[in-house]
Amino acid sequence: MSRSTAKVFASQADLSDKKISFVQLSAHCWAYTAEGDPNSGVVIGDKFILVSDATATPAMAQDLIARIRGVSDKPIKYVLLTHYHAVRVLGASAFSAEGATEVIASQGTLELIRERGAQDMQSEMERFPRLFRNSESVPGLTWPTLVVGGGDPARGEVPGRLTLDLGGVTVQIWHPGPGHTRGDTIAWVEQEKVLFSGDLVEYQAGVYTGDAQLQEWPATLEALRALGATALVPGRGEAMQGAADVDKAIDYTKLWVETLFRCGKEAAAAELDLKGAMQHTRKSMDPIFGQVFIYEHCLPFDVSRAFDEAKGIKNPRIWTAQRDQDMWAALQS
Repeated sequence: MSRSTAKVFASQADLSDKKISFVQLSAHCWAYTAEGDPNSGVVIGDKFILVSDATATPAMAQDLIARIRGVSDKPIKYVLLTHYHAVRVLGASAFSAEGATEVIASQGTLELIRERGAQDMQSEMERFPRLFRNSESVPGLTWPTLVVGGGDPARGEVPGRLTLDLGGVTVQIWHPGPGHTRGDTIAWVEQEKVLFSGDLVEYQAGVYTGDAQLQEWPATLEALRALGATALVPGRGEAMQGAADVDKAIDYTKLWVETLFRCGKEAAAAELDLKGAMQHTRKSMDPIFGQVFIYEHCLPFDVSRAFDEAKGIKNPRIWTAQRDQDMWAALQS
């Protein structure tokens, strides 16, 4: 068995719980992090609360809700889907009982849910079962009720940017550009310089790029850097505090994306097969990132996407449970 894949598919063997932290970053902003597992962000106003990324199942969302209720009894009115991946969104229904009336996403994310949401849900659940405990509590796909950008105002769809007044604090919701997906959406609390990036930014964890727009992603990261945030809740990894640490996380993600895509282009130019592309990519990626959390989980999906995009496949191919297994098998020795 080469190092290109583990014996057990994806992260089916990852059963160990992670330590959860709920950290206050500013007067109104909090980070819910779990040692490299998916993060959520929370903005607590005098009237309402916004949650950025809703966890993988309603049952798992109860811990996040309990943490919030430890510091505020205000209605959790808004749930932001920073993108469509199942591990981020399927817990959204749990917030209805806490006052949630709006589930927010970009037009691009809505289109992705329509196009591949069902397939993504099945494939993600099979890749990483620990993150979908109590999956029977999931009522189905999570659909936005408020769409930002490219929508019809008569249907509640908001073109451009959306600004939410939570009471004493405002949150800007907008799509800064393609990257982790074509529909990534951020929450930006300008008055406190806190950025909730979703999976556009990661730190000291694998950067999943299976549905990415790799060519555009670095420019999107620079648009985020230009905001001048002094605190950041990345998609995975610890919350970053201080401008220098925010830059460090952006740099980490940018290096992953640029190194991966360069290797994909080199593999395509050399007319390698997928297994050859993986071996070529490892020569550059392993020494830099090989020890970070879920590196081995992400890399096969990442190399597949980088190889595809390098060969001109602009719209990522849909991952299905069967495609996952076929890809994994192709990389076995």
